[in-house]
Amino acid sequence: MKLSALLKYNSIVIQCHDNPDADAICSGYVLYRYFSKLGKKVRFIYSGNFKITKSNLVYLIKELKIPIEFVSNLKTKPELLLLTDCQYGEGNVKKFPAKDIAVIDHHQVYGTLPKLNEVRSNLGSCCSVIWNLLKIEDEDFNIDENIATALYYGLYSDTNAFSEMSHPLDRDMIEALNYNKNLILKLKNMNLTLREAKIAGVAMLGVEYHPDNKYAILRTDPCDPNILGLIGDFIVAVDDIDVCLVYSILSFGVKFSIRSCSNETRADELATFLAQKIGSGGGHTEKAGGILKNELIIKQYPDYIEIDDDSAKHSISNIIRERMADYFENAEIIYANDTTLVLSHMSKYERSPITLAYVEPHEYVPTGNMAIIRTLAGDANIEIRDNTILILDSKGNVKAISVEKFNSSFKKTRRKFKFNSDYIPTIKNADTGKSFSLLPLAKSCESTGDIKIYAKKLTKTTKLFSFWDNDTYMIGQKGDYLAVSQDDIHDIFIIEKSIFKKIYKSV
Repeated sequence: MKLSALLKYNSIVIQCHDNPDADAICSGYVLYRYFSKLGKKVRFIYSGNFKITKSNLVYLIKELKIPIEFVSNLKTKPELLLLTDCQYGEGNVKKFPAKDIAVIDHHQVYGTLPKLNEVRSNLGSCCSVIWNLLKIEDEDFNIDENIATALYYGLYSDTNAFSEMSHPLDRDMIEALNYNKNLILKLKNMNLTLREAKIAGVAMLGVEYHPDNKYAILRTDPCDPNILGLIGDFIVAVDDIDVCLVYSILSFGVKFSIRSCSNETRADELATFLAQKIGSGGGHTEKAGGILKNELIIKQYPDYIEIDDDSAKHSISNIIRERMADYFENAEIIYANDTTLVLSHMSKYERSPITLAYVEPHEYVPTGNMAIIRTLAGDANIEIRDNTILILDSKGNVKAISVEKFNSSFKKTRRKFKFNSDYIPTIKNADTGKSFSLLPLAKSCESTGDIKIYAKKLTKTTKLFSFWDNDTYMIGQKGDYLAVSQDDIHDIFIIEKSIFKKIYKSV
């Protein structure tokens, strides 16, 4: 959905969820400013049992002059009811009748959405969704300091101080905003109440430690999600703890936060594992988090008991313990520089020719300079050498290789390169800060098909540290393939099963 699709309505009521948080308030404010500028009659409302009292939110509303209203009823049906940071009919938002409904959100979809909707569940905040819509719709829209500050704080609050971001669009927004740094600093230091400080203290007294794998689990009473991250930061600083999970049981399910100081456990990957099929999770290598939804937990665990009873097989605490144990106890770790695979246990394969794309980056980042390559997988820093070539695949992954490697493994082609990702990778000159989108710069190439490997199916989750990188691992799941180059026994890598079947054939 584009914002322009809503311009046919002259009267718009913007509604965020009950007991709104910073992202709900900030996203609604930005929409209010956008439609007001275009001459629409706009109201910004919320409902529920409680008015906003949290000190940082009250201060935010006052400083940005956000015209948010608490309402119990609407006297007339709005021409358009536009929900932000929530979905119509959900339990956390009062249901008002309206002539037409639209939804802008970043949470998982659990019900039926109206025809007019823009839901991006992979983004860190609703503010990110709206910033992207503004960017697509109107490059000239004036994102003044107040709007920029609202967008920044909405994302900051909903991603636990940016520690739980996983999508590059979130990072793009942060870098593009000229926000009020003094106001943000003030807001950052207004999050913790005396009650929440006591909650943190009680939670730390109840730490559950698992010495075999050096991880800790803590449960807190319901609190602001940022408190979970503060507790995790403190606990992971303990010398015997490498990974910390802090969670809080709320009305909809569970909010959790993860901290890791071990290169063998990526916090974002653990968050995704914990939330698989029962919620969503993501973030950074060292800091991540997510949510677990009651309705999804019930689908996966029919005997789930919402009351947190340790004697029940599938109460939330036991589900979390079970998944944490499964993650640490049922995974294999391989360091390629210390491993020689038994080739007799593997089969020979050859890679079929595939159409990719290549970019010669020197015009955009001069030789000798550092470049930041941004993809869905995150940011990668590479030095641009005089023989550097960037290879781009259909899913938006980017790999730097040498001209010599390119000439031996690829050939230029007129075949059309098909790109299939919701984010176009960028290259940034680290010295100047100037970014370029890679897709418009890319030309088609085709693999020559002479790359031969040995491979076998993985029977368990596997983390692989490549010969060239002992700090970051590749992750493979059961059914994916562990492979090694026929020409180099240390060139070990993992190939996703869906990709393997498309591009490799048995020799």
